[in-house]
Amino acid sequence: MIEFQMCKYNHVPKVCDYDRDKESVTESIHNYFLDIFGSSTNCIWRVNKIEEDFITFVPKLNNVSFCVDLRLDEEFTEMAILETFFFSFPILKSVRLEAALTTELFNPESKFYQAESICVNQFQHTFPNVLRHFQGRQAIVNCTQWGASEDLIEFVNRWKSGEAFQKLEYLYFKSWDGEILENQILNEIEAKYIDSTKQPPTHSVPKIYDWHRVHAEPNTDPIISHTYVVRATDNHVASILIQERTISFGVWNKTEEEFLRLMD
Repeated sequence: MIEFQMCKYNHVPKVCDYDRDKESVTESIHNYFLDIFGSSTNCIWRVNKIEEDFITFVPKLNNVSFCVDLRLDEEFTEMAILETFFFSFPILKSVRLEAALTTELFNPESKFYQAESICVNQFQHTFPNVLRHFQGRQAIVNCTQWGASEDLIEFVNRWKSGEAFQKLEYLYFKSWDGEILENQILNEIEAKYIDSTKQPPTHSVPKIYDWHRVHAEPNTDPIISHTYVVRATDNHVASILIQERTISFGVWNKTEEEFLRLMD
């Protein structure tokens, strides 16, 4: 028998003496829900506010995706332990990361970069290097220190060539210190333009996971732009919107011909 009590803090049921037998209690509750809702149900296990201690309970369950909220302080030096921590999760649905300056980097094949969605607040855009190594579907990056636009140009050109970011649906990048040079980027990526007399279509896709949860919009922020690029391997289109300190990149599941027909 599993006993519950109401948590005074957030008024939800809480398992009594959970720490004494986490594995069997978690498995029992999970199997109970599967019996009720069926194996098609996908559950989410959310791990909040991890700092220097990466020792946490990771259940081995079917039909479960994991979300991790993580903060790395300055001079972080335990990258091997962190990589092992990420490796312990079979599926990472979303990672929210706050990262200060550090001399150690993620492995390019880290499970962090393989998460379906990430939301990162970072000091330098190279840690973590989302613009280079991300393999998931949705990314939001807020960067404090920004020097030049070359990495953004490389990111778009690698997507255009089909070399990388094949799963990408949406990327939002914001620089808090330093302007993103629109003309330079658009020239270097050889952007295409929709006729100024036409209303561009709106790109927006369902969010994979929203860390805010309360009163949150179900879809990514809309991208309405006259500027787009085309991927060489399948002729699919991505809309690009560059403003003073931000770039939004939204991939359409449409070829250029299908995309342009949306405005007919």
